[in-house]
Amino acid sequence: MSPERPRTYGEFWPLYLREHSRPATRALHVAGTLGGLGLLLLALYLKVGWLVPGALVFAYGLAWIGHFCIERNRPATFRHPLWSLRADFHMVALALFGRLEPELRRHLGADPGNPI
Repeated sequence: MSPERPRTYGEFWPLYLREHSRPATRALHVAGTLGGLGLLLLALYLKVGWLVPGALVFAYGLAWIGHFCIERNRPATFRHPLWSLRADFHMVALALFGRLEPELRRHLGADPGNPI
């Protein structure tokens, strides 16, 4: 995250979006979150406890690959774990309903297909 210190989720959200400026990073987040949720549901359905940590590793692993290899930044999870989790679900929901690009333009003032 940037050196700015958000005091509210409303202040954090635009910073979070800025840290996810590249489409490939956002795609990895969506895949990781949905895949992780799928594995978590499978673990609950099958009553297989070892899948729970696997779901977390899968979800965070894909997201962190995006940060370390594509964005070349540090995941917000390390500084703001709860806001980061909320923002991830927020971003994924917007992406699934086709509302992420307008949200990116509104907060970042840029074409979401072209990183800032």
